[in-house]
Amino acid sequence: MKQKIKPRGTLLAALDIGSHKIACFIGRVTDDEGSIEILGVGYQAAKGIKGGTVVDLELAESSIRQTVHAAENMAADVMKGYPLRDVIINVPGVFALSHIMSAEIQVHGHDITDNDVRRALAKAQDQVLSAEYELIHTIPIGYRIDGREGIRDPRGMVGKMLEVGIHMVTAEVSPLQNMASCIERSHLDISAVCSAPYAAGLACMVEDEMDLGCTVIDMGAGMTSMAVFQNGGMIYSDCVPAGGWHVTNDIARGLTCASVDAERIKTLYGNAIASGTDDSELIDVPQMGDADRHSPNHIPRSLLVGIIQPRIEEILEMVNAKLTDSGLGAQVGKRVILTGGASQLPGVRELAQRVLNKQVRQGRPIRLGSLPDGVSGSAFATTAGLLHYMTERSHEMPADIMATVEPGSLWERVKGWWKENW
Repeated sequence: MKQKIKPRGTLLAALDIGSHKIACFIGRVTDDEGSIEILGVGYQAAKGIKGGTVVDLELAESSIRQTVHAAENMAADVMKGYPLRDVIINVPGVFALSHIMSAEIQVHGHDITDNDVRRALAKAQDQVLSAEYELIHTIPIGYRIDGREGIRDPRGMVGKMLEVGIHMVTAEVSPLQNMASCIERSHLDISAVCSAPYAAGLACMVEDEMDLGCTVIDMGAGMTSMAVFQNGGMIYSDCVPAGGWHVTNDIARGLTCASVDAERIKTLYGNAIASGTDDSELIDVPQMGDADRHSPNHIPRSLLVGIIQPRIEEILEMVNAKLTDSGLGAQVGKRVILTGGASQLPGVRELAQRVLNKQVRQGRPIRLGSLPDGVSGSAFATTAGLLHYMTERSHEMPADIMATVEPGSLWERVKGWWKENW
């Protein structure tokens, strides 16, 4: 379907709510192609959020307010004192479910239009709508006309029957409502929602990767999400409930130190691959509750690597099992992109190549052009991808599809009138 390009000068805001951090980007559409200039950024440690779930409304609200305020201050010259109103937010992968479905409609031999495609998508949406789940994405992944496959864009073609293969993503309503409550208490409205791994992939992939087939693995603090892309769209997504925080927790337990110290040690000295010098290199580990920080407690670096490597291997093996069970592991080739803050740990890319037996590269947000220092790495791929989704993929929003669809024939209009009135 045709994308509605945002008018030049439109302000957009993305709010990425994660287990480790909350980030906000404010951007402005700069041309008729939908390019975005980043005007303001803000990020804070996530409080009141655990595993993508709101566990404390007040703490989560405070973190969101501080994050948005920092971004507003940076963009103050453009916003001219007006507060931010609308944001697009991410849906954590742990709450999202993939559904591969198809829908078939009659087109009676006329030229296939945008509305015909929307009618097919709306017909499929009716099959998954429920009170317990919110429909997040409706993504066309392939078309057939009168049984002929391999059609990328059916518009303008002639046929009797149009069949659309569709990837729909739903999410649990209750966690989304809790997240929406935090955002509304911060005096913000939600303009759209997007699956976190989908947004990360949109930010990091080049067009050929999206067309030929690629798997994006987003390694966050509380979970690791994945999204599989092919033929220009996302065809599968899933999640495993383990991430960077679990590595930190393993270090804290294994070295009997505080979580704060474990995070610092992981960042400064951590590696997912052992080296020949690990046994001879010593690192200092502050003991939990020890008031005398001047007393050294040296351990070999090999002990730290021996804690990190098994956990990262376990996470990657869980991801590999999900991909294998989906039946898409071989179909989408050998290209993998790692994103997310936990993927930046040295050695993770090399370990992923070994476990997944695929070509792996480190992903960073490249689709928005220049980003300010400090937010151009893998940890901010989802935040950047949310803005990209708003400018190039918002036609996949289920509500927009349902709002714009029109009955395709006189008989269908009569049936619709009869159903509504009788």
